[in-house]
Amino acid sequence: MKQLLFFVVIALLGCQTDHNKATAQSKKIPATTPNILIIYADDLGYGDVSAYDQGTLKTPNIDQLATSGIRFTNGYATSATCTPSRFALLTGTYPWRNENAKILPGDAPLLIDTAAVTVASMLKKQGYATGVVGKWHLGLGNGNVDWNKAIAKTPNDLGFDESYIMAATGDRVPTVYVENRKVAGLQASDPLYVSYEKNFPGQPTALTNPELMTKMKWHHGHNQSVVNGIPRIGFMKGGKTAVWTDETMADVFLSKAEAFIDRHKKNPFFLYYALHEPHVPRVPGEKFAGKSGLGPRGDAILEADWCVGEIMKKLKTDGLLDNTLVILSSDNGPVLNDGYYDEAVEKNGKHTPWGKFRGGKYSLFDAGTHVPFIVSWPSRIKKGVSDAVVCQVDLLASLAALVGSTDKTTDSENVLDALLGKAKTGRPNLVLEASGRLAFRAGEWAFIPAYPGRPLNKEVNIETGLSQTPQLYNLQTDPGQRTNLATTNPDKLADMEKQMKQIVGAAYQAKTDELKLH
Repeated sequence: MKQLLFFVVIALLGCQTDHNKATAQSKKIPATTPNILIIYADDLGYGDVSAYDQGTLKTPNIDQLATSGIRFTNGYATSATCTPSRFALLTGTYPWRNENAKILPGDAPLLIDTAAVTVASMLKKQGYATGVVGKWHLGLGNGNVDWNKAIAKTPNDLGFDESYIMAATGDRVPTVYVENRKVAGLQASDPLYVSYEKNFPGQPTALTNPELMTKMKWHHGHNQSVVNGIPRIGFMKGGKTAVWTDETMADVFLSKAEAFIDRHKKNPFFLYYALHEPHVPRVPGEKFAGKSGLGPRGDAILEADWCVGEIMKKLKTDGLLDNTLVILSSDNGPVLNDGYYDEAVEKNGKHTPWGKFRGGKYSLFDAGTHVPFIVSWPSRIKKGVSDAVVCQVDLLASLAALVGSTDKTTDSENVLDALLGKAKTGRPNLVLEASGRLAFRAGEWAFIPAYPGRPLNKEVNIETGLSQTPQLYNLQTDPGQRTNLATTNPDKLADMEKQMKQIVGAAYQAKTDELKLH
């Protein structure tokens, strides 16, 4: 009798195993496929993360993530500004191939073609639940959004099952959250109107009513509608019940991210968690205000670090940590004064947000795109540090290889082995972008073609990387890009230009002083 019972139990266990395998196969998900979480900071520099042994600010939660996985010393965004980098991350396509992939206003149409392959659509086809929470800044609708109705084109048309986002940036209207296809909390009795062309009759601005700027004053460019005591870019009227409170934004996005995990923790999920810190306006919550000693920018970084700690704590509490692939990076390099008087410059002290590199946000120099890049997957990745060159544009192809997808895009390369610590090298070369101008990295070398323009962006006090003569740097021996080797190493200069032309193709028009994009 006992022997019979033993075989019955074994048979039942076998049936259960077969059922689990069948369930995984029906969802097209291998049994070992992880949950995937991308944490994307905004304007966080290489030197803002203490795990990189740079700067003076401590980021213990991001550091903990780094020590649990791989800290990449050569991790890149494609671009030195936000919209292009986000476009590349989600589509696996260089942003300079799309002439509209530049910093967008808050009422811009959806930048990504709804027929395009995205990280979300690829993973959704493989059976993942997909969601985005946080900063979007890739446009919505068809270019003439009626914010009081269902929005026709949102992240939900790009493979995301769920979305809870801000349309653009914290310093641009509309200052409301969009949940899936509607403005969250909007009441029909108080409709919302947005314009980037002209103000609405009778509506105050930072110029006409400076007394409304009770929390922050503008330095450059942010002098139109004032919301929550902060001047913004663009004009907005109405929608008062839907307007966000800047001080609670981190808490709101975190709670939405945690709720998404709660809804989908029993099955594989992909969450794109796009933090708004430390982008302007920097208005951290009460528990972080004044805590860094570096002013609101430093406080905002502490808030971002806390968010990372909380979302990781959530994964651990729910028993998901070991089988969740977490990728943390930033959309571009750092900037101090980005349009507001917020003491970022005055209180920066000895902190070096750009780390050992030159430039920052908006710059063709390395600090514009050389950003923190951390990958953790406790059950699969051996802890360590990697010098492999990896880029956010490669996440699509790499994640596709991980989950068995055959989806491909123009520029994304499979560097999965590097991301998992199985290979010491990543991609061989990389085309980088800042405000429509291109630079090129291959191996340890960086090449910036000759461009006309100001060498210094005076508004933000960041070197642009523009020069009337070509620039060539060896990043291994000269990470600060102080010694231009273009004249002393003409063979390497010619080789770098040739490689760059081959990749950029018809968009590279050889001129005496300019690379022009079509």
